[in-house]
This record gives sequence, structure tokens and C-alpha cells, in this order.
Amino acid sequence: MHIGQVATMSGVSAKTIRHYESIGLIEAADRSAGNYRSYRPDDVHRLRFIRRARNLGFPIDRIRDLLRLWSDRDRSSADVKAIALAHAAELDHKIADLRAMAATLHRLADACEGNDRPHCPIIESLAGDDGAPGP
Repeated sequence: MHIGQVATMSGVSAKTIRHYESIGLIEAADRSAGNYRSYRPDDVHRLRFIRRARNLGFPIDRIRDLLRLWSDRDRSSADVKAIALAHAAELDHKIADLRAMAATLHRLADACEGNDRPHCPIIESLAGDDGAPGP
């Protein structure tokens, strides 16, 4: 299969497939006589795995670990679970940070009159307490 077919079948763009190949996430494709990349059905399956992992927000290094475990028939599911739980904990932390940012922005927006006057608590907060003039 050519890269366009693989991209369609896997849901991963051709550019991303080439990137994954360059960083060793997938094996380098065989080349045809015309120097076109030639992929196997296993490559499509692997790319789908990677796409689903990326959709869950796994970083590349963790995807490498998951791919290694996926291909290891003697793996321990505890190892896979540990990776998933560590990632979930990181996501929980990011969610908490995003909620705190949103709460701050709501609080600042509530304090802003939103009228035609220049006083704005949002700008003042972004400028900091140092009193330094803006640009």
C-alpha cells in the first residue's frame, strides 16, 4: 500500500506517518522500484494504535512504551495499567490547572466594568503589580 492509502485507512496524515517513521515510532517503509514507500497491513494497525493513544493525549515516549508492551505477549497488564494511571493523573492535574485559570479569568471578567473607560482589572492583572508602564 502507498502512503495515501495508509493515511486514509489509519486516519493518520501522510505527513504524520513520515514523522513517525523518522522518529522510529513505526518502521521505515519498504521502497518500491519507483522509490515510493510501501506499507503492510500491520503498519496500518500500528498507526491506528498510535492514533488512538494520541487521541487520549499520551505523549510519544509513553506511546513507545505502550507499543513495546503491545508487542510483548509476555507483558504484565500491571505495566500497562501503571502507564494509563500515570497519564490519567497527569491529565487530572492539567484539568485542575485549567479550572483554576478559568476561575481566575471569570473573577477578573466579573470585576471588569466592560464599558468605554480605560480602567480594566484584567489588564492590570496581566501587567502585574510592579507598576511598569505598558508598551
